Amino acid sequence: MRDSGTESTGNTGNTGNTGTTGTTGTTGTTAQPSRRTVLAATAGAGAVLAVSGTAHADPRGDRQLRALISRMTLEEKVGQLFVMRVYGHSATAPDQADIDANLRELGVRTAAELIATYRVGGIIYFTWAHNTRTPHQIADLSNGIQKASLDQPRGLPVLIATDQEHGIVARVGKPATLFPGAMAIGAGGSRSDARTLGRIGGAELRALGIRQDYSPDADVNVNPANPVIGVRSFGADPDAVAGLVAAEVKGYQQSGVAATAKHFPGHGDTAVDSHFGFPVITHSRELWGKLDAVPFRAAVRAGIDSVMTAHIMVPALDASGDPATLSHPILTGILREELGYDGVVVTDSLGMEGVRQKYGDDRVPVLALKAGVDQLLNPPSIDIAWHAVLSAVRGGELTEARLDESILRILRLKSKLGLLHDPYVTERGVDRTVGIPEHLRAADHIADRTTTLLINKQGLLPLSRRTRPRVLVVGADPASPSGTDGPPTTVLAAALTELGFTATALSTGTAPSAATIAKAVAAAGSADAVVVGTYNVTAGSSQRTLVNQLVATGVPVVAVAIRNPYDVAQLPDVGACLASYSWTDVELRAAARVIGGRVTPRGKLPVPVQRADAPEQVLYPIGYGLTY
Repeated sequence: MRDSGTESTGNTGNTGNTGTTGTTGTTGTTAQPSRRTVLAATAGAGAVLAVSGTAHADPRGDRQLRALISRMTLEEKVGQLFVMRVYGHSATAPDQADIDANLRELGVRTAAELIATYRVGGIIYFTWAHNTRTPHQIADLSNGIQKASLDQPRGLPVLIATDQEHGIVARVGKPATLFPGAMAIGAGGSRSDARTLGRIGGAELRALGIRQDYSPDADVNVNPANPVIGVRSFGADPDAVAGLVAAEVKGYQQSGVAATAKHFPGHGDTAVDSHFGFPVITHSRELWGKLDAVPFRAAVRAGIDSVMTAHIMVPALDASGDPATLSHPILTGILREELGYDGVVVTDSLGMEGVRQKYGDDRVPVLALKAGVDQLLNPPSIDIAWHAVLSAVRGGELTEARLDESILRILRLKSKLGLLHDPYVTERGVDRTVGIPEHLRAADHIADRTTTLLINKQGLLPLSRRTRPRVLVVGADPASPSGTDGPPTTVLAAALTELGFTATALSTGTAPSAATIAKAVAAAGSADAVVVGTYNVTAGSSQRTLVNQLVATGVPVVAVAIRNPYDVAQLPDVGACLASYSWTDVELRAAARVIGGRVTPRGKLPVPVQRADAPEQVLYPIGYGLTY
């Protein structure tokens, strides 16, 4: 996309403290029908409320859902299969720039027009599409989308989704609670923490009207050069990843939000980003079964509600050369039949190059459905994709019965999530759930267990406020992940100041010039210690030059790898080195607490770090981590 174990609550309409159930109020100014109107709009869906708390087959519930499907037109059925982006903060009155973007990309003006024209079954929220400004605005948008859909003839609620992985991929930012990302959770190693993340993160999403999260990442990241997964993965040990995936799934689904294991059949060993190219995974069938498949098996056992496909070629699983998203042997033969999965299968974004290189945009959605997909996510042109599926049914390439299979899975999920009962959210539910102090404290406590200390020469850390009060914070300042404060140097300096140090920030960037390096070296002369944030350091990186020249001053240097932990292999001369696994506020503040001695480092490497000069040798193995 531009970018883009189940625990039943025992019912479909109550999720604990989210405040989203059993209400008829409104958030902001969005007009909201009463619950009675919602049930009437779903044309006989009342009996569907008896569907069990699982999204999988239930004969009694399925009869009711099939009755809904039987009343749908072919065009409505086609629409149910699509999950689309749409620009704007409002379903009916977006800003003019967003109207223009919608007209240019979608041929409609608003989300309401998109739903009326194509009867889409899902909407995906993005920050860059201006869907996620504030909690109340998000809730209003969600309510507006639901009203627009339920106002249609035979209208059904929309399954609203987003990518809220936490860490470096999060579409809903502050004041919502933001947790450490997957690799940080992997460093913490606590399944309880992973489940807490899912439970709290899911409750907040549900309060905003978002009931499908494209998380957790179930990829086993065994390639340090992976440009698209990396710290989005829990780590390189398939069993450890599997345990954390299952725990997070249980947490999300306990809160009434559909979790999504991605990217099947496994995107962890590639040096190509499928957004821009077509990765090939060369694992043997045996290796795939022992490595990549393990977390997905665990997710299925945990009752995962949805699985996202990968736009990758895996010749050992399908020799046709097709991406997994379009592969019947992979999606039906392995995922459905071998792993026994009967939930919703959603594609990764159909706008990504990995799925577009071999076939045209008119063929991709048809081939995906033939492969076993249920939800078609974010095609470049909804008009082309929608008409292509419609034509394929009318021409006999796809049967209407095949569409019905996918729609039944989608409706099972909507029923499980309570959407057929009451799809609306309330202002009260937002206020008592999103970003509340209890949730923010939980995020900080989890982060305190993730920071990993890799080097600590002569006991440099923790820094003493008495002997080293003046701290210079320099380093990379990549664009902050969505909804965080940033930049990283500023966040680290502020956190150290709160701990009693006199800290100043000097941004040197991801590619510091000679002049910038000289400025940092000069500033180090007035400091008792230097903290430098590094971001994907390579042998020829000027970041490495910066660190080396700072070390040469004789001032103690503490490096914080703010993305990949592999930076430590390039920084052997620093006095201390930490891995935070992301440059989000919650992880940087936790790193500062470790540096200042407020908490002891407890994280352990979830991936091995190879020597920079001999990559075949492991410098720091999985499980390595120092403490005080």
